[in-house]
Amino acid sequence: MKENAMQRKTTPSSIIGWVFGIIVFAIGVANVFLVHPVPGIVYLFLSLIYFPPVNAFLKEKTGFYIPGVIKIILGIIIIQFTLGVSDLGDMIDDL
Repeated sequence: MKENAMQRKTTPSSIIGWVFGIIVFAIGVANVFLVHPVPGIVYLFLSLIYFPPVNAFLKEKTGFYIPGVIKIILGIIIIQFTLGVSDLGDMIDDL
C-alpha cells in the first residue's frame, strides 16, 4: 500500500537527508560550472543517495538500503575533499 505524500511524516533523518542532499548537489553544480564537469557530475550522482524519495525508491524496487552512518561518513569526506583538495576549495579560499 502506497502512502500519500500528505500522510508522510517529517522526521529529523529526512530533514538531514534533504539538507545534505542539497549541499552535495550545490557542490556538484558549482564544480560543473567553475572547475570541471567530471567531478561535478560525480557529486550530482552522489547527492541522490541523500534524498529520501530516492532512498525509498531504492529500498522498494531493489531492497538495497544505504545506512545512515555510511551517508554521514560519505558526506564528511565529500565536504573535506571539496574544501581541502579540490580546485573549488581554492576558489572559496580566494574570496
